[in-house]
Amino acid sequence: METPPIKRALLSVWDKAGIVEFARVLHESGIEILSTGGTAAALRDGGIPVTLVETLTGFPELLDGRVKTLHPAIHAALLARRDDPAHLEQLRQHGITPIDLVCINFYPFVSTLEHTSDEEERIEMIDIGGPTLVRAAAKNYRWVVPLVVPDDYAAVLEQVRTAGTLSLAHRRYLAARAFAYTAWYDSQIAHSFELSAVEQQYLALGEHRTLDLRYGENPHQRAALFGNFQRYFTQLHGKELSYNNLLDLDAAVRIVMEFPEPTVAIIKHTNPCGVGSGDSLLTAWNNAYATDTVSPFGGIVAANLPIDEEFAAHIHPLFIELIVAPAFDDSALAILTRKRDRRLLTFDRTAVAEALEDVHVRSVLGGLLVQTPDNELLSSQAMRVVTEREPTESEFRAMMFAWKVAKHAKSNAIVYAAPDRTLAIGAGQPSRVDSARIAAWKAQQFGIDLRGSAVASDAFFPFADGIVQCADAGVTAIIQPGGSIRDEEVIAAANERNLAMIFTGMRHFRH
Repeated sequence: METPPIKRALLSVWDKAGIVEFARVLHESGIEILSTGGTAAALRDGGIPVTLVETLTGFPELLDGRVKTLHPAIHAALLARRDDPAHLEQLRQHGITPIDLVCINFYPFVSTLEHTSDEEERIEMIDIGGPTLVRAAAKNYRWVVPLVVPDDYAAVLEQVRTAGTLSLAHRRYLAARAFAYTAWYDSQIAHSFELSAVEQQYLALGEHRTLDLRYGENPHQRAALFGNFQRYFTQLHGKELSYNNLLDLDAAVRIVMEFPEPTVAIIKHTNPCGVGSGDSLLTAWNNAYATDTVSPFGGIVAANLPIDEEFAAHIHPLFIELIVAPAFDDSALAILTRKRDRRLLTFDRTAVAEALEDVHVRSVLGGLLVQTPDNELLSSQAMRVVTEREPTESEFRAMMFAWKVAKHAKSNAIVYAAPDRTLAIGAGQPSRVDSARIAAWKAQQFGIDLRGSAVASDAFFPFADGIVQCADAGVTAIIQPGGSIRDEEVIAAANERNLAMIFTGMRHFRH
């Protein structure tokens, strides 16, 4: 299909960046420019002739500007098919001249959300006319160019200069951009009404592309980041973030947010390979690192407190891909930035805490799974000691530490722990007893004594063999959800070995 020349353009933008320069090229190319209110004033100030929309509609702006372009003289000029004689005849009868390009951006509803809680102010920033114009132009893209993203101005102007029009492929691309943009804009409005995605009939994700990634999990996969990453994280140093960095970063920060005391988590492939707490970050690091001194190579380190010089100097010699903390002091940065590629990021604890309340979304073939977040650690009503022996205070603290970490390890997850550190972690195995065996074997490889430790299981032990494995490794206390049809056998096995065991009544599967 041969696309028609661009003779008339409608420009109406809130964000005026680049619009005068854009309009100047259109004008110099012989294109008539229509505009509204503030945009028209900006163009005239730039010396560009403009026809006001109200001269076409015969109506001034109404209702404090709520109604400007919502008129048949505008929308018929956009929606008429140029290959339909009946459409063209109707335009002729009503004295309407087609519009060939629409350049629009919307009222800043999204930034208004971030800066005010006043609902009336937010409502006034819901753009009606802009999205209507864009959708009309995008529907009729064979004859009308829809333009909503300033980043596209240059490519459009290049074709206007050289050909006086845009190719059909370029028009189709801009139409897709336009519909995606209006969908994103409307989804932000939907989100502002604070209806949980789990309750909605239609899912509006409301995310926009913020970062192009070099590739996905593997080099042959393309990838991008969508959302408002910069609200939660700031990169201070190092190479650009990768897809896998972002997954590990997410997992690492989620773990350290579980702990109020100084805590460090070391992550590899989204699984914790060591978590430790202490009276300082350095002590916490030593506790975490002792769990597994091999896996941290090329891993991710997260701290829940600002990183100081002492901590930085201690971990600097190690090959660590990324370090994230609420802050780094100047002396710590001076040390850690000596390695050019090491990524250093800060996270906003308050913003992250709010984000942890958001729904969790994952893709599957043919759809998306949406669930409320797994933010509840324990159910005080359901938790109970089920063995003859109750845990000691030290055992209970070790249980709680293990339980917090098990929540973040891949199922089937088994975590051996002391009150302030992980001792061994088994995760992602098809069999729970295999996770227990692997973790105990790794502890042996690193010379870690599991005698007197506690163990957490993210879901129930289906058989007594898991209990026996943990007891043989030296465990004296176990925390698990319970709920197996063989719970009585499991409890009996624990009693035979003088173990203390708690049923939480709550599991933490992580697939």
